Amino acid sequence: MNSVQMARNMRINAVKMVSSGGSSHIGSALSCIDIVAVLYTNIMQYDINNPKAVNRDRFILSKGHAGVCVYTALAEVGFFPREKLSQHYQNGSCFSGHVSHKNIPGVELSTGSLGHGLPVGVGIALSAKLDARPNRIFVLIGDGELLEGSNWEAIFFAAHHKLDNLTLIIDRNKLQSIHSTEKTIALEPVSRKFEAFNWQTRILDGHNHLQLRSALSTKTEESPSVIIANTIKGKGVSFMENRVEWHYKFPNQEQLEIALQELEATA
Repeated sequence: MNSVQMARNMRINAVKMVSSGGSSHIGSALSCIDIVAVLYTNIMQYDINNPKAVNRDRFILSKGHAGVCVYTALAEVGFFPREKLSQHYQNGSCFSGHVSHKNIPGVELSTGSLGHGLPVGVGIALSAKLDARPNRIFVLIGDGELLEGSNWEAIFFAAHHKLDNLTLIIDRNKLQSIHSTEKTIALEPVSRKFEAFNWQTRILDGHNHLQLRSALSTKTEESPSVIIANTIKGKGVSFMENRVEWHYKFPNQEQLEIALQELEATA
């Protein structure tokens, strides 16, 4: 399966999961699905039969509210059967709304409280460097999450320790919980902020798989890397795209049918 096919499957799975479970954050998941699909099909080294392999690459979804994105990716590559996705957000299920590692092979870290994923990822990257292990560490954060001060401490720390095994990906969909990022607290110029902290910085289309594959496969030397991925919240479903309310809503049956028609019609 290539990354484009996987992303299509992931979007279909994600809207079904959120609709049947009555959960939230489908817009946040749809914006970063292409990034995650490229990571799991073209970039990361992992073993579905040995999820805790010492030399595996690590992926941390710091914007844990988009947990359906990780769950469906892991199902698509074979960490567990796709049928288990129907348990999402059901009473007693391991598949919680915010991503959880408990009893789910392939999930590295439970997240949800924003600003935690990058500091943990930095610690894992430092450990790998000290032990001379080949692991690459990938952390995906939301752009609104950059307002968390803990991230900037980690950004400073990672540059000081020259963590060139660390790649941060910013899901730059420009919307956060109730408004645009720039009307909440302006983030721009994002790239210049990272350059000032001595990070290697790239800006690209977060839905372009060729651009993602090229950037994510490029390793830096003696500095961490950040990819600012410009995305569309709700990507792939016309009535969800760039609509902040889909941070919270879940599609009813009629909306689900329309969404699936649109997604299944894509190449």
